Amino acid sequence: SGKSTLLYKLKYNEAVVTVPTVGFNVEMLENKKKGFVLTLWDIGGQQQMRLHWEHYYQDTSGLVFVVDSKDKLRITEAKQELEKILGNKSLKGLPLIVLANKQDLPGAISARDVAEILNLREICGNRQWFFQPCSAKTGAGLDEAFRMMARFLKTAVGEGEEYLQTGRKLHKLKTQQDYW
Repeated sequence: SGKSTLLYKLKYNEAVVTVPTVGFNVEMLENKKKGFVLTLWDIGGQQQMRLHWEHYYQDTSGLVFVVDSKDKLRITEAKQELEKILGNKSLKGLPLIVLANKQDLPGAISARDVAEILNLREICGNRQWFFQPCSAKTGAGLDEAFRMMARFLKTAVGEGEEYLQTGRKLHKLKTQQDYW
């Protein structure tokens, strides 16, 4: 779907050639100007890795779900996996960003159709969520998406806003990823 490409585009501002992730990648993204750090977990999406996703849920503050807009055959599977993730008690109410990646490629499913197929309005319930078409290779749409996640996290209950403002490491985003 492009999770690793997205992660490294955010970290290094360049398109990095990647292979499918077996296990996970972790990167810290710091915005000194805004005074906060995000720890992003890029977790492999292969079937055998999905059995282990739940082990990464603890201490998660927000979710980023990346959909491959070019892969018409697997979009229904992506919807089912997103429903499972959102149904997990550990992740109840956490903010969600859904990225329709590869919108720059010919033949990609339109962002509007991706949102409809995923049935986001229904499955997201009362949580804060945001849908963004993007391209991990070009970076299009990433600033908007992560700016929105930063806004969601700043308005989170309790300490979240204070930690983000003081630059202390608090938020741990798990992805299937000037920043904001």
